[in-house]
Amino acid sequence: MSTDKNKRLDDIVAQSKKYQAEREGTYRERSLKMYPWVCGRCSREFTHTNVQELTVHHRDHNHDNNPADGSNWELLCIYCHDNEHSRYIEQVRYGNSENDTSKNTTTHNPFAALGDLLNK
Repeated sequence: MSTDKNKRLDDIVAQSKKYQAEREGTYRERSLKMYPWVCGRCSREFTHTNVQELTVHHRDHNHDNNPADGSNWELLCIYCHDNEHSRYIEQVRYGNSENDTSKNTTTHNPFAALGDLLNK
């Protein structure tokens, strides 16, 4: 009985991997035809010999969002792509500090009296 469950689970995993590879193949090929082979972050250039190190990053992190115009894609080298996903995971886990309205703001302006000092 457990071997049937294991086989079924193995089949599901294999099918999922197949669908993922098919999906990636289509948008990867389209993006490589659409955009120059340059990393969008570090500007590293790629050729036919090393294009396998260039990945397609989904800006909204939704791998099913693949508009025909490529507006959700950017080409990143494997290092910048890993960095982008690490930053995204940290943002999800710890929150977005850029838009955090609860953080304290400074009230002191060190240049408030600068105009008076310059006029003397």
